[in-house]
Amino acid sequence: MFALQQFAVIHALTFLGQNVLGSKIVNGKIAPDNEMLYMASVQDSGGKHICGGFLVSENFVMTAAHCDTYPTHVVLGNHHLRNTDKFVIQIAEKYIHPHYQNVNRGYDIMLLKLSRPVQPSKTIQFIQLPLHEMTLNENEKCQVAGWGLTVTAGNAVDDLRVVNVSVISPQNCQKAWAQRIPKYILPTSVICAGGYKTKKGTCWGDSGGPLVWKGMAVGIVSFNRAIPETKLGNCHYPDVPNGYTDISKHLYWIRMILQGEKS
Repeated sequence: MFALQQFAVIHALTFLGQNVLGSKIVNGKIAPDNEMLYMASVQDSGGKHICGGFLVSENFVMTAAHCDTYPTHVVLGNHHLRNTDKFVIQIAEKYIHPHYQNVNRGYDIMLLKLSRPVQPSKTIQFIQLPLHEMTLNENEKCQVAGWGLTVTAGNAVDDLRVVNVSVISPQNCQKAWAQRIPKYILPTSVICAGGYKTKKGTCWGDSGGPLVWKGMAVGIVSFNRAIPETKLGNCHYPDVPNGYTDISKHLYWIRMILQGEKS
């Protein structure tokens, strides 16, 4: 019975990677070219956008563990993915949190080691990570950004979009999800923000992007409960909060990888 329950919960969660139909930031706006210069597009060998990510050091991009669907390179330095003026760099190694099993169990975090160091420039910057474990208060204002596709008329949306979202307490998040999925238990070390009782947040294809609070990456886009409204892959906005991996709860592992130790 437990196994069946876990199976049902996992499939009720929508992985927000690009391999799951269409995607876009919901009710956001196009991000200014001179902001969020840490954003990365994680792509496959065919140049297809898989997930978002963000540059955390000269050697590493951070993204979600469930984005490990054969990524080969990242694109930096341009918010417009079809623009030829961009920096493409190969992925040398992938580090997935050793406790990650699936999105439902938490630990949805991955570090991508780049094949060569990246130096900050006018178009590429690092984003700061938390220095210690922290808990955001309910209603704290954050930003989330991502790229996505719409299959309506076959046109791709290649401009980075950003939207403001508010933090939802773990207690209220758990309650909202349990109302939709009986006996649901919120994954380990998750921040909830956006979605529930709003029309703003993430949707399919935004996985791996950062939840940003006061200029610092505090979360990683992880899961949602979006429902396709048509076979074209458009989605209703969810009736539950969006889920983000809480970066501050994984600092020991992150520092170990960034400093060159193996997980």
